[in-house]
Amino acid sequence: MDHDQEQSVRHFDHCPWLFAEESTEEQRLAQQKRQQSIGGDSSIGERCYVAESAAVFPDRLRLGDSSYIAAHAYVTGELTTGADCTLNPFTTVRGSVSLGSGVRIGAHTSLLGFNHSMAPDRPVYQQPLSSRGIKIGDDVWIGSHVVVVDGVTIGDHCVIGAAAVVTKDLPAWTVAAGNPARPLRDRRDSPTPPAAGTDLGRFADTVRAQAADLLARCWDGDRYVDRPGAAPTVRAHCDAVEIADLLLGRAPEQLAADEHAGRLGALQDPQTGLVPEFDEPLSLDEGFPGAGAALYHVLCVGYALDLLSASFPHPVRGVREMTARQLVARLKALPWRDGAWGAGAWIDAWGTGAHWSLRRDPDGGTEPGALEALFGWLLTRADPWTGMWGTPGTPSSESGRLQVVNGYYRLTRGSFAQFGLPVPHPERVVDAVLDHSRDSRYFGAGQENACNVLDVAHPLWLCTRQLGTGGGDGYRTAEIRAWAERQLSAVLPRWRDGHGFGFGPGTGGPGPEPGLQGTEMWLAIIWYLADLLSRSDELGYRPRGIHRPEPARSGLWPLSDSEE
Repeated sequence: MDHDQEQSVRHFDHCPWLFAEESTEEQRLAQQKRQQSIGGDSSIGERCYVAESAAVFPDRLRLGDSSYIAAHAYVTGELTTGADCTLNPFTTVRGSVSLGSGVRIGAHTSLLGFNHSMAPDRPVYQQPLSSRGIKIGDDVWIGSHVVVVDGVTIGDHCVIGAAAVVTKDLPAWTVAAGNPARPLRDRRDSPTPPAAGTDLGRFADTVRAQAADLLARCWDGDRYVDRPGAAPTVRAHCDAVEIADLLLGRAPEQLAADEHAGRLGALQDPQTGLVPEFDEPLSLDEGFPGAGAALYHVLCVGYALDLLSASFPHPVRGVREMTARQLVARLKALPWRDGAWGAGAWIDAWGTGAHWSLRRDPDGGTEPGALEALFGWLLTRADPWTGMWGTPGTPSSESGRLQVVNGYYRLTRGSFAQFGLPVPHPERVVDAVLDHSRDSRYFGAGQENACNVLDVAHPLWLCTRQLGTGGGDGYRTAEIRAWAERQLSAVLPRWRDGHGFGFGPGTGGPGPEPGLQGTEMWLAIIWYLADLLSRSDELGYRPRGIHRPEPARSGLWPLSDSEE
């Protein structure tokens, strides 16, 4: 097989719905042979596609017309599907599984129609298997990274949100999400009348269809640029990985996943564990940067590697070797009075570096007491009137609450949110953030940029979840939902076909022209705004990288691989 044919097969494996219209006669004959080679008792309908890279070893397979098994899926046991069913890339289907017609299974989802016994009389590997099977009705959409366990029946017309774990039966028309999955509403009902221009499902379909072309537009033949004509940057490569994972469930097609990981990992300086910008020297302060691109690269490169199932090849030494006493001294020296955003950004990077260090070495990733010193220092210095850090009290005449609120997002993202710990004074945070959200300098018509909107949306989301009022009646819920609705209505029309989102106006960031940074950030912001309105399931995507809603770790203590 020549290079062009190999590229075409990879393309169809990941986008099998294109095969019927775009394949050659030679490719159709090869697909027939692929289907005939499947072992077991198998019967495959018309216009079906089974990826070359899929591991399909069934005891019994009944694949309905116009159904697909995409790249790297893993299928064993007994699978029966109706017509128009799709098992997207990296799906796992094992045991006894039955799908109705029109079922969509998202990437990296597992349907596990069998189970182990776990009686204490013998080791786990000697336990017998049991199978009650999984039954899924017609017109069902199961998002990415979902797990459905043995014995579950999912009724007709259900929608299951990304990353859910379905352990109990769901009646027809249920929209469910969470771990364990819980019903959110009936699909036929609308919890909030959508505002004009907020058709989230149509928006998500549009951006998903254009994602591959958008990424190709920002590939200069060797490296990624934020937008055509800009210089290549490390962040642009990371943004491309984030966008592809979010919308396509895979790495950007310009390189294989291991090539992406290899390039990003090779950028890390082995002496410091930091990643400088292309052709720029590292500027360090006691082994860890005080500002600059290398500070943010601890976040974006680390999470891009994580999405590629890889990790930093070297430890971040400025984190690994900083003692509790040194850390406290650095915290005291941060520019809290006139640069709270910079202070928060430093803590975001240090906390994320600690996460990667603990991932690499659970027992010695940080100096003893360093993390405890970080959280102890922060908890004892949070302003009880605002719940934030920085100059307390009345907003400044120059910038209002901008520095403090934006610094709060960066600080809590890398510390409390990333480690799954509760923030102090959440009601006061909501008060301060809503007050800031009325500042027309940053939230007037046409004044919003991605940084400022994210730095309001995430704290509101974080605090309402902690207060247990997300999506329901609770502390200032009506005001929060109204703000989220206004922002959502404003941002969706800004999508430019084939180009994405611009970051927005202001002195920071890449500006208003569409590019990878604006697109990556606004897609995550849209998810948070939609989730504040209990509508994020309509998008069919959920951030898994730098803007992930779930904690990357659970607490400060080292975790085993099975717990993390």
